[in-house]
Amino acid sequence: MSSVVPIIIVVIAALLAFAAGAVLARRRGYHQVGEVVARCDRGHLFTTHWNRKLSSRELSLGWTRLQRCPVGDHWSFVRRVQTSALTPEEKRIAGQYRDGV
Repeated sequence: MSSVVPIIIVVIAALLAFAAGAVLARRRGYHQVGEVVARCDRGHLFTTHWNRKLSSRELSLGWTRLQRCPVGDHWSFVRRVQTSALTPEEKRIAGQYRDGV
């Protein structure tokens, strides 16, 4: 019975961290879903489908997720980008690369 308590604590902590991440993402203006521009840790821009549901191709962590970058063909942490902060050239580049999520 005592070995179950740490597992429950870890699960509750993970759920609270996920909820906090979702709240922070919404406050930062990243609550949009659907086709969005994203940037990987290496700076690559691409278009991806962002949703609130679980997927077998990515691991959502609030406003960040772990997924395969279609530009550099590597696994990376990816964040949504507000398109208003992008130059026309960056928007064009992001539109050239789409992932299959």
